[in-house]
Formats: sequence, structure tokens, C-alpha cells
Amino acid sequence: MEIRISIADQTLELLDDTGKLVRSYKVSTAKNGAGELSGSYCTPRGRHIIRAKIGGDAPENAVFIKRRPTGEIYSTEFAQQNPRRDWILTRILWLSGCEPGVNRLGNVDTMRRYIYIHGSPDGAEMGKPASIGCIRMHNRDIIELFDLVPVSTSVVIQTTSCVQR
Repeated sequence: MEIRISIADQTLELLDDTGKLVRSYKVSTAKNGAGELSGSYCTPRGRHIIRAKIGGDAPENAVFIKRRPTGEIYSTEFAQQNPRRDWILTRILWLSGCEPGVNRLGNVDTMRRYIYIHGSPDGAEMGKPASIGCIRMHNRDIIELFDLVPVSTSVVIQTTSCVQR
């Protein structure tokens, strides 16, 4: 399996081992665009792998801070009480870069930048860049993807369109 993320299209596509499209989702990448530098709040490009899957037993809308469930459940009312939070919900797929000097090691290390594919509030708009570096998905979509992919799944993040049809 392989995940391909298109920053241009704001899509995530899951491909099987033959390259056939299995699923396609609308996502939201960084509002600052593509980039690898630590502190840039950009979405890193290139080849990655899923280093860790976090939250498999968490309920939908579970709130995570520093990859740990807080015990809170996201709601509109809760969000109004915490307006400055960057919501990481439901599941986390923690990415690690595979290209030294591009997205691995030094000041471009995707894993040390804590770049995830993760759930977002259901009202969050997908198909438009809005994150601070991560790849945001709707909760039902991240649950489905989480259940379909194992740790070490290849993830390619590119600025161009994904699968050519």
C-alpha cells in the first residue's frame, strides 16, 4: 500500500500494491504551503513512512495533545471555550521522512516537527490549505484510513496532482 498526498489538489489517495486506487479523500494541508524547514509551519514534501499509529481505541472526536488523549471530547461548545487550540482529533498517523537532508535529520526532520495525518472537527473545511503543517482529515475518513494501513506504509507528499486518470 502507498499513500499519495497532493498539496495542489488537497487530496489523499490510498493505492494498493499494484498502484490501483483504493480510496480518495479531501484533506487540508498547511496554509503556509509546502516546505520542510522546522518552524515553517509548512507541509513537508517527499517520501515518508507512517512511523506510528496513535489512538486506535479512542472514541471519535477524542482530543489529543502531544500525541496523548486528554480525556476530552471535541464539541462546538468545547471549541468555543478553547479558541486557540489546533485540534488534533480521533486518530494520528505520525510521519517520518525517508530522505536525509530533505525531510529527515537536522532542521528538516518531519518526525521531529511532529507532522501527522490526523482527524479534525467535522465542520473543518477540507480541500483548502488551513493547517500548520499536518494533513487534516475528517474524523470518519481518518478512522477508515487508520484501519486500512499498517505502520511503515509509504507516504509520498507532492505539490503536483496524484494519480493520473
